[in-house]
Amino acid sequence: MNTRMRSSLLTLCLAAALAAAGCSSEQAAPPAADPAATATAAPDTTADAKAMAEVDEYSYAEPDMVRIKDLALELAVDFDQRQLSGSATYTLDWLDPEAGRLTLDTRDLTIEKVVGERADGKWDDLTFVVDDADDVLGSKLTIAAPERNPRIRVTYTTSPEASGLQWLTPAMTEGGRTPFMFSQSQQIHARSWVPLQDTPRVRFTYTAHVTAPKDAMVLMSADNDPAAARDGDYSFTMPQPIPSYLLAIAAGDLVFKPISGRSGVWAEPAAVDKSVAEFADTEKMIQVTEKLYGPYRWERYDMLVLPPSFPYGGMENPRLSFITPTVIVGDKSLVSLIAHELAHSWSGNLVTFSTPKDGWLNEGFTSYVENRIVEELYGKAQADMENVIARNELAAEYRELDPKLQVLALRPGALSDPDGASSATVYTKGAWFLQFLEQRFGREDFDAFLRDYFDHFAFQSIPTTKFLEYLQPNLIDKYPGKVTMAEVEQWVYEPGVPDSAPKTESARFDAVDAARKAWLADGTLPDKALTDGWVTQEWVHFIEGMPEKLDTEQLAALDAAYQFTGTPNGEIAQRWYPLAVRSGYAEANDAIAAFLERIGRRKLIMPTYEALVKTPEGLQLAETVFASARPGYHPITTGSVEAVIAKARTPDADGAK
Repeated sequence: MNTRMRSSLLTLCLAAALAAAGCSSEQAAPPAADPAATATAAPDTTADAKAMAEVDEYSYAEPDMVRIKDLALELAVDFDQRQLSGSATYTLDWLDPEAGRLTLDTRDLTIEKVVGERADGKWDDLTFVVDDADDVLGSKLTIAAPERNPRIRVTYTTSPEASGLQWLTPAMTEGGRTPFMFSQSQQIHARSWVPLQDTPRVRFTYTAHVTAPKDAMVLMSADNDPAAARDGDYSFTMPQPIPSYLLAIAAGDLVFKPISGRSGVWAEPAAVDKSVAEFADTEKMIQVTEKLYGPYRWERYDMLVLPPSFPYGGMENPRLSFITPTVIVGDKSLVSLIAHELAHSWSGNLVTFSTPKDGWLNEGFTSYVENRIVEELYGKAQADMENVIARNELAAEYRELDPKLQVLALRPGALSDPDGASSATVYTKGAWFLQFLEQRFGREDFDAFLRDYFDHFAFQSIPTTKFLEYLQPNLIDKYPGKVTMAEVEQWVYEPGVPDSAPKTESARFDAVDAARKAWLADGTLPDKALTDGWVTQEWVHFIEGMPEKLDTEQLAALDAAYQFTGTPNGEIAQRWYPLAVRSGYAEANDAIAAFLERIGRRKLIMPTYEALVKTPEGLQLAETVFASARPGYHPITTGSVEAVIAKARTPDADGAK
């Protein structure tokens, strides 16, 4: 429930306060009602794209007028009410001498009071207005600050349905004794638990004082002390400036075990030992990345293993990556996800995209660095398999994806909700572009370029255009005759994958393909000596190469041999269950229901939901399972499943969020 101060008198007072401040830098609000409607006016040239590069259409903030430099949080965690309550105090940098207002992003927050610090250190009440909510952007909070206060404080309470917080009952955790809460601020969900300039254009340092029940350990994307006492009173400092989407908090029954002097695992007691064993190579990963791209600049790199309802594989919150337990399969075959979240410490956290339209600057660079770490530690064969899987997924997604979402630098208005960006584009096409540059320039020169790039833009947020401005003199022109800017712009601004993209082949996948072909031809299962040595990626490729449908007898034979139904490996389940649904293999339905109820990671469960809703009986199963699973899903996952089911129920409507 929001407190919406919309009275005519208050609005007039706010207008008068702004006028008194002489504020002449009026900016239009972002195109909230229908961002896609602006697509027809989208720029067609690189010059136009450059002009729009610093406009973040997903934020109401006005960072060219005033910016948050530091954030001080005072919060109380209330598990019973499913709320955070307290205050946010902003130290401000007033950039426009005529500015007289602070505009913040909020979503479903109850704003109770706003005060501003005077020059003499005393605090005065400030006039504010909370606008009606937009479905995507939330509500604009406008604070009149005619004195351009050096600090402003907002007192507020979150909603129990905050999109950036998930509250789990004890029964939804592994230990079953203590409730659990965690945040997910990316892309624009930080505004649901802190009123902020919720745009990556703004970076700030922060401190926090958080109180909670004494049986709950509280952690943040800050200086978590591995030896901290669990006493219900916690303080944090983040001295490096971060964007809002990297603000993170978690609370629950958590313990710590080290991996090295600067890295370790936080997890529920029942999960910590197996997590430490699976992630034992983390320190080696840090050392490999430092050797390639320069020092790790965040002091500690710890990981928090969350309950399986976490909607993503991982979240690169600085100093404390949030990790899904679905990558813990006992053989380290899925720890490339750890390499990915660690790589964000350079690409994303250190050098950040300035708007969600430039997501590839975070995810494409990180996917490239991830693959380099995997190759260094686990061999080229492993890295090649992961490249092939990613590129196959891209090819499948591009068969149906709107071409305007296949470009690395999105045009304004192309994407109505930043949570809906094409992962194949920002992750795989972005990494493929960098692999293209590496191949053309050679690893030695390209690695030197990347290291200099991370140094040059350290702790800055940049658009694609600024990257291109740096790329041309420091790589393209420095080594003439290898790549043209026209080729670069084709990768960045045109849909699809250029013909010049380097190809990756996998000898291990060749053997998998041969085994699958033989089985499809005459039902001969691969030799056990072969399959006993397969890792997750080979099983994934084996299933992905199957026809769209199989006979139920064929599925039963595979199941009898390999126990795919009921597998604890989410990557295998993600491929097997949609195949079972498409093929009418009802024997898997109970296991499908159990999988969808237990796991909340969108990447793993959405393919099965999407397969289910294509038939009436499947849609019924999807709705039944969702009704049971929904209380344990994160709001982001809930929205994704709702959209798929709604689109199936009304196929002529646009089922997008």
